[in-house]
Amino acid sequence: MTVELSVASIHRRFLVLTAARWLPVGLWIPVVVLFTLDRGLTLVQFGAVASVQGLVVLALELPTGGLADSIGRRRVLVIASAVSIVSTAIYLSATNPIAFLVAFALQGIYRALDSGPLEAWYVDATLAADPTAPIERGLSAAGMVLGVSIAVGAVVAGGLVALGGVGPVDALAVPIVVSLAMQVVALVAVAVLMTETRPAPGTGGPGRAALAAGAAVADGLRLLRWSPVLMALVAVELTWGFGMVAFESLFPVRLNEIVGSGDEAATILGPVAAAAWLASAAGAAVVPWLGRRLGMAPAAALMRVLQGLSVVGIGLAVGVVGAVTAYLVCYAIHGASNPAHQTLVHGQVQGPLRATVVSLNSMASHPAYAVGLLVLPALAGAPSVSPAMYVAAGVLALGSLLYIPAWRQRVAGADQSLRTTR
Repeated sequence: MTVELSVASIHRRFLVLTAARWLPVGLWIPVVVLFTLDRGLTLVQFGAVASVQGLVVLALELPTGGLADSIGRRRVLVIASAVSIVSTAIYLSATNPIAFLVAFALQGIYRALDSGPLEAWYVDATLAADPTAPIERGLSAAGMVLGVSIAVGAVVAGGLVALGGVGPVDALAVPIVVSLAMQVVALVAVAVLMTETRPAPGTGGPGRAALAAGAAVADGLRLLRWSPVLMALVAVELTWGFGMVAFESLFPVRLNEIVGSGDEAATILGPVAAAAWLASAAGAAVVPWLGRRLGMAPAAALMRVLQGLSVVGIGLAVGVVGAVTAYLVCYAIHGASNPAHQTLVHGQVQGPLRATVVSLNSMASHPAYAVGLLVLPALAGAPSVSPAMYVAAGVLALGSLLYIPAWRQRVAGADQSLRTTR
């Protein structure tokens, strides 16, 4: 897959590209909801336009995953980065629901293109260099880098908001401008660092690529159909995507509810979001240890229950300290959950379909997130958003049951191995 790269080099490049991907996101997180509301949209309108992103991903996730498996992960990520830059530029200038809708729709195209290729490139390149390499270490390290990168971005965002506007750019927009510049850097990093060789495309141009992508999608769906374990793992993303709305989109509203000021909430959210993603990085760091002690499937199931309880804590908190503490715990669990879940997903698929299956897994979360953006803000009426938090918590906890097939597969494999050695 790559040209003469060692496992160590692949690992380093994967982490650098992960940092470049997520640092701009950290700049967005503390301000994205508040910026949209500041431009005149209501919370319900925000939920409606933001949900378009999930619907676009639902339509495009599988085709783009198949495209990455057929024409190359690097090419698809370069296109994704360009779409993200255009989306951010439109978002910055948006002043009405239609403009925001277009920005979120383009963001959905970006998310569909971006979902899977980098991770698939890392896993396949690593296993090609050393078939015995433990991929969970790289996935865990990437989770740590992701958390730290978003934390750094969030700290910078909070500081930029606190410093105020720059010329015609108001305070809430400054972090988004910086994010736009960092996205350009990320595009260059992908082009330079993500070396990849693909089979010669031959004749047929776009038509041939479309046919190859379609074949990859069909193979991925066939694999899903015949693998109850993979189907259950993908279904986890439905509960996870719905529940994430509570701590990603509603927590800023909950904090605003507690402190009573949008600007003050945004200022607090900067360092709080940074601390949350550092907690996420710490959570990701313990995944290899948890996997050894509990098994990856039981550990992942436990994370779903604990995350549900932490979201309940956000809803029950009566002050800033309590809400922030529950939020930090939630993100520590979130950081551990992702590499554990992805390790289980990668265990169900071989190289040629890896990006397709990763996209298939991710695809489930986006429409679920879109439904959450429609349902939970509607439940988050006066006097509090807490009822919506409780609903989201229950859905998150239900996801733990969907890890049972993976746990049974592991137990059955261990039993078979024991019988073979006797």
